[in-house]
Amino acid sequence: MNNKDKFDKYKQLLIEWSAKMNLVAPSTLNDIETRHFADSAQLADVLPTDVNIVDLGSGAGFPGIVLAILGWNVTCIESIGKKALFLNTVKKELKLPNLTIFNGRVEDYIKTMSDDNIVFTARAFAPLIKILDYTHSKNSRLFLLKGRQIESEIDTAKTKYKFKHTLIPSKTGDGYIIIIQKDR
Repeated sequence: MNNKDKFDKYKQLLIEWSAKMNLVAPSTLNDIETRHFADSAQLADVLPTDVNIVDLGSGAGFPGIVLAILGWNVTCIESIGKKALFLNTVKKELKLPNLTIFNGRVEDYIKTMSDDNIVFTARAFAPLIKILDYTHSKNSRLFLLKGRQIESEIDTAKTKYKFKHTLIPSKTGDGYIIIIQKDR
């Protein structure tokens, strides 16, 4: 199965499962390719190729599954059992051996992981300060898809954490990619 076929199958599964549970906003189902796939895939332009990705609060698999389809080794963390079941179904149907699904809480997974060549990703997961609370103990970089309020989130996070960041305007909307290198 080539990548186009994988994305087509992923779209089909997303539409089917969204009829049964809240995976994405119903208003975005008519534009899955741009709103979800392309939005997530823009991280491929800035991510190092030789890293393992830990996707926080994966939900419907954005950006984690998209990045796994594109070739990265990805662990998707999802605490809601129904959504983890969806992610596992996508993994099986798309035959993605480079994708691991962890059904549990972000903080529980992070306690068990090593710092070896890990980057964190997230999309529509939590405010920046909360993401830094979860990941502060790890020597890692963050590649986050955030909305237009990111400047306010940065200001709030800098009251507690010291970090360097780069903001890249989104190619698909009015948000940003924020890349963070934390100082411990």
